[in-house]
Amino acid sequence: MSSRRALVLGGTLALVATTTLGCGDATGEPAGSSAAPLPALPYASALVSFESGSGAGFGDDELPDVVLGPPKGGGTGAGSLDVLSLGKGGSIVLAFEPFAIVDGEGADFVVFENPFWPDGSAAAVFAEPGEVSVSEDGETWLTFACDRSGDGAGHFPGCAGVTPTEKYDARVLVPLDPVATGGDTFDLAALGLSRANFVKIHDVAELGATPTAGFDLDAVGIVNAERVTDEP
Repeated sequence: MSSRRALVLGGTLALVATTTLGCGDATGEPAGSSAAPLPALPYASALVSFESGSGAGFGDDELPDVVLGPPKGGGTGAGSLDVLSLGKGGSIVLAFEPFAIVDGEGADFVVFENPFWPDGSAAAVFAEPGEVSVSEDGETWLTFACDRSGDGAGHFPGCAGVTPTEKYDARVLVPLDPVATGGDTFDLAALGLSRANFVKIHDVAELGATPTAGFDLDAVGIVNAERVTDEP
C-alpha cells in the first residue's frame, strides 16, 4: 500500500491524501510484496478534508488509510476499531477517483460506521448518527435529511451510523450489495442529483468521550459507480 499523508493544521486536514490498494488490502490483510496490485475498488480513494470536533483523536495516526478503501466490519455483535472518530460536530470529505457516484436503480452508495447491537436486538442499536451530504464540484452541497433523535426503536431515518457493517470480501463483492455489506444506504434521486464526486459526513450525535467521541467512520463505498479516469 502506498499513501500520501496530508498536513494537519488546527484540527483541519486540508490537503488531498490518497492511497493505492494493493492485493490483500480489501480484506485487511497485509499486501504481499510479490503480488500484483488489484484493480481499483469502488470505495473512497482520497481524503479531501477533515475538521475534527471535540473529543476526536482515535484513528488520527492511521490517516488517511483508515477511511479509504473497504470497511472492516464485525457484524451485528461487534463494532470495528478500524475507524476514525470525527469528534463532536466533526466533519470529513472524501473523493472516489477513478470513480464517481451516479444515480441508478436503488441505493447509490453506502456509508459504513461501527454500530452494533449490544443485546442482539436492532431496536437497542448503539448508534452515533452522522449527517450525509454530496457534491459534484466540492463547493455546492446537498444534504440528506437526518433524524438524529431517532424513534426509540433503533431507527434514525436518513442518518448514517445506524446499520452494522458485515464481514465480507470486497474483492469479490463488486458491485456492492448493501444486503450483504450492511451499512447505511443513500440514493442520489432523493436529492434530485444525477452524480456526485464527493461525500461529506458531519457528526450530529454529539456523544462520547475523548478520544472516541462522535461518528466513527470506517468507509464509504459506491453501489452505482462510473469510471471517470483511466487510473488503475
